[in-house]
Amino acid sequence: MDPDSGLDAVRNIGVTNGKIRTLTSKSIKGKDTIQAKGLIVSPGFIDIHSHGQDDENYRYKARDGVTTALEMEVGVWPVDPWYKAREGKALINFGAASGHIPARIAVMHDSGTFLPRDNAVNQTATAAQIKQTIDDVKAGLNDRALGIGLGIAYLPTTSREEIYDLFKLAAERHTAVYVHMRNPGPIEPGVIDSLQEVIADAKSTGAEVHIVHITSMAMRQTPIALEMIDGAKVTTECYPYTAGQTRLESAVFDPGWQEKLGISFNDLQWVLTGERLTDETFRKYREQGGSVVIHSIPEDDAKMAVVHPGVIIASDGLIENGKGHPRGAGTYARVLARYVREQKAMSTMEALRKMTVLPAKRLNLPNKGRLKEGADADITLFDPAKVLDKATYENPAQYSEGIPYVIVNGVPIVREGQIKTSIYPGKPVRR
Repeated sequence: MDPDSGLDAVRNIGVTNGKIRTLTSKSIKGKDTIQAKGLIVSPGFIDIHSHGQDDENYRYKARDGVTTALEMEVGVWPVDPWYKAREGKALINFGAASGHIPARIAVMHDSGTFLPRDNAVNQTATAAQIKQTIDDVKAGLNDRALGIGLGIAYLPTTSREEIYDLFKLAAERHTAVYVHMRNPGPIEPGVIDSLQEVIADAKSTGAEVHIVHITSMAMRQTPIALEMIDGAKVTTECYPYTAGQTRLESAVFDPGWQEKLGISFNDLQWVLTGERLTDETFRKYREQGGSVVIHSIPEDDAKMAVVHPGVIIASDGLIENGKGHPRGAGTYARVLARYVREQKAMSTMEALRKMTVLPAKRLNLPNKGRLKEGADADITLFDPAKVLDKATYENPAQYSEGIPYVIVNGVPIVREGQIKTSIYPGKPVRR
């Protein structure tokens, strides 16, 4: 099944030197053969929003059918050392945006590592600090990062003028901005105001914009948010869950968070223990710092986004020492099991389109996300009757089932449901 061409037929696929050489109804032979009878053979899934960028996370991705995982929201900085640290050591393909957040953390000497937690949150950057941050983002683009990663909500003192300047930079470099918007929810300035900011910046500069995890920003306002996105002809993504996850010490939980998100302490789940929070434990863990699951997305809005024709599927996933959110391990199997097989909310081909060719087009990667001659041999084989996500909020570190074969650059990394060890065929993906 190839969503780009619409091919839905029995075919033999020949692979040589990491590329698809032929798709044919004729009999062919190779040095190695995978018998795929009874399985669906599709392009490998592309996760454009994957925070887990290490071997632990790549293994969960592989078992979930993902052949390319990219850090496009927070991004990375400096860019070139990040890529070099993974070359020859990655199970799947990897890549990242040039990150405004990590650049600002470095410039303002914030004590946060992944997300800012003090100086970059509480202080307004000087003109010199803003210039240095933007220069650093430019340097990342010079190193062929895949775009600009922008998390406005995590840097709440960032001016609208600086955001506009970053959009101008994206337009000059003919690349896209991948943005976590400024404010969520219905209380103004909320998600509608935030959408208007990034859409206006995109239209006035000519930059392309991709809006991350729309359901966790819009929640009950997902219908109007999707209407605005469709009208503006920009792209967005979602994950197939009713909860998000972020760092409790981040600016997301500054005073007023309960009203903005429409939730209470009990809707927060501490990742390390699985406990629901109280006023007391909230203050304790916020001071300590760590990840929290946020139960805030209505099921009907989550489903609406998953099945919406233009919405890309992305995990926003991260597993650390077996702890995290189930989306880090089960996003793609969950879509195929829950929304295709069980609920019949969309066709298999439509689901695959959201996981393969749509993200490939967003990233301008013509040889990924497709089954065609000359394309990269990133291929996922799954059993439509058995594919199933096993990861839960209480135990996220569980491999998906029903995806017996995954091939990256022509190399089988999952075979008969088992990950192959000591092979690292993943390659860097750069602009």
